Amino acid sequence: MAEMQTLHAAFAARIDAVLDALEMEGSLPADAARGNVTVEPPRDPSHGDLATNAAMVLAKQAKSNPRALAEKIVEHLQRDPAIAEAEIAGPGFINLRLESDVWRREIQAIASLGAGYGRSDMGKGLTVNVEYVSANPTGPMHMGHCRGAVVGDALCGLLEWAGYRVTREYYVNDAGGQVDVLARSAHLRYREALGEEIGDIPEGLYPGDYLKPVGERLAQEFGPAYRDGDESEWLALFRQRSVAAMMEMIREDLSLLGIHHDLFSSEAELQAAKKPEAAEAWLREHGFVYDGVLEAPKGKAPPEDWEPVELPLFRSTEFGDDQDRPIKKSNGAWTYFGADLAYHFQKAEKADALIDIWGADHAGTVKRIKAAVAALTKGAGRDVPFDVKLVQMVKLLRDGEPVKMSKRSGTFVTLADVVNEVGKDVVRFTMLTRKPDAQMEFDFAKVVEASKDNPVFYLQYAHARMRSTLRKAGVEPDDAHLDRLDDSELALVREAAQFPRVVEAAAKAREPHRIAFFLGDLAAAFHSFWNAGNDDPSKRIIQDSDPELTAARLFLVAQVGQVIRNGLAILGVEAVEEM
Repeated sequence: MAEMQTLHAAFAARIDAVLDALEMEGSLPADAARGNVTVEPPRDPSHGDLATNAAMVLAKQAKSNPRALAEKIVEHLQRDPAIAEAEIAGPGFINLRLESDVWRREIQAIASLGAGYGRSDMGKGLTVNVEYVSANPTGPMHMGHCRGAVVGDALCGLLEWAGYRVTREYYVNDAGGQVDVLARSAHLRYREALGEEIGDIPEGLYPGDYLKPVGERLAQEFGPAYRDGDESEWLALFRQRSVAAMMEMIREDLSLLGIHHDLFSSEAELQAAKKPEAAEAWLREHGFVYDGVLEAPKGKAPPEDWEPVELPLFRSTEFGDDQDRPIKKSNGAWTYFGADLAYHFQKAEKADALIDIWGADHAGTVKRIKAAVAALTKGAGRDVPFDVKLVQMVKLLRDGEPVKMSKRSGTFVTLADVVNEVGKDVVRFTMLTRKPDAQMEFDFAKVVEASKDNPVFYLQYAHARMRSTLRKAGVEPDDAHLDRLDDSELALVREAAQFPRVVEAAAKAREPHRIAFFLGDLAAAFHSFWNAGNDDPSKRIIQDSDPELTAARLFLVAQVGQVIRNGLAILGVEAVEEM
């Protein structure tokens, strides 16, 4: 979509045209590889608006030194009416300063595209399956799940903005031993609902009160039919009912964060459909699985009851792992790894790329599951990229003090508790203010603090200031006199104009936090723009004696506000109108 080409891409195309011209002149070979040529803002804004490494990258192929090639490139660029200045820096980098009208046209482009500014067709409609949250269905969402949920959902929004078709998937781990524990715990609450005094919850069962309503529903549905029966009579039924009740609770909790999945895949259904067996057969046929004896645990004496057992092993050492990994246990049950590789093989049949959002405690399994999926998909004639993003836990604080929780008593801070206290948007944006693999503290007091040190407040306050100014102005913003805007005002456009490029870069890196970082920088630039008027009245947005300048500044403010709303929309956060 040509109308959505970013400003940076447009100037990259201009530089590409210059390189075409140098090929025609014989200064560059016709087969020169341009893949590593970049056009992007310099790290130091004082160096210009854009910089390119074209001469550095192509000099060797041109059999020239970089500065000599840079001089030829600059000679062509200086003829471009949109480029005010092109100069060579250091060993051959080229810095460009653009004409002011380029930035004025960019303000108009933002206005023209509106809510579509920053959208891209980079993804070309390719399907990406993003699996996130996937908490065991044994209780309500807690803050341990929150960060991965937000990162995954924001990544989905980002990829959609960048032109991908996204499937949001939740993998329901309903086939392991933990769901049997859930069923037994629900049966205890079922007996309690029937009037039995159950006393303290036995060790090994889930103690939380959240299972009381589940027990009551089971009592209403079945009466005393399963109160005294053998476990074999009710376990499968109670497992099915309990998992369904937990998933209903999980969906409700996630909806408080504005998170809704497209697909819920059941591990139990996967196994019932014999998908792991099919994956094992394929891997055996292609030499990736063999029967072997697992090595004794390294670095410590093996348990007394340990004995070598022949198991089906995946050749993960061929992919950099330190040992081959079992896909089945000695009792014939599938290991987590065995079930996971079958699940990912199934997903890869329907998607062009896979992304999983995992807790950092799963870091040790990343290499082997990626290796298994690569073996399965490439062997099946498809190359399906698979990326895993690791998310660190969140440390909860209240006024700087850790929030106490007890796993034994079943007391923990639920996601619903947090959202109800501080709000969906505060939770979502805060979770994206640090890289997901970095440790994070979430202090209930600080995330709602009206301070520039609180990035949520600082950003929302910037947008509220813009909207308030537009409401109070008494003059309609228009672009008829954008020539009245000076360099200090156009600097705000330069900041906002980074947005389309940041969207594409963030989508390519699978890093939605880059959008939050960009919005923080844009908010800071706007606050500086606003505060300049406190020191110098001529810098204030509204100039009662000059309606033309006021209208131009209001138009600028309106478009910067649009960029902030677009960025927040990607992250699933609403922009506030007033504070």
